[in-house]
Amino acid sequence: MGNVPLYEAKAELFKTLAHPARIRVLELLQNGPRPVHELLDDLDVEASNLSQQLGVLRRAGLVHSSREGATVLYTLATPDVAELLLHARRILAALWGEQQQLLESLRASSETG
Repeated sequence: MGNVPLYEAKAELFKTLAHPARIRVLELLQNGPRPVHELLDDLDVEASNLSQQLGVLRRAGLVHSSREGATVLYTLATPDVAELLLHARRILAALWGEQQQLLESLRASSETG
């Protein structure tokens, strides 16, 4: 990655995040380490699909795995991942708020027009 322009590295990061199951895994890990079986309980995906998504996140360096006996635990690689998700939520809330205001404005103008 040393010779890759920063904008390309960012694009790759966002490609990694561009899957609902991966986003949900990252959200679930915000509260601390979780074993795979708990992640499976909270996600509506097959075990093989979860394994694939965790592998993508692990290879991208967004999560780390560790083993405690027979249990594999996953954690966020850095608290910055949780911060990124928080910022995404704020951006979406602002965008949805603007759309709601536009809809209300359109409704008001059609009622008076």
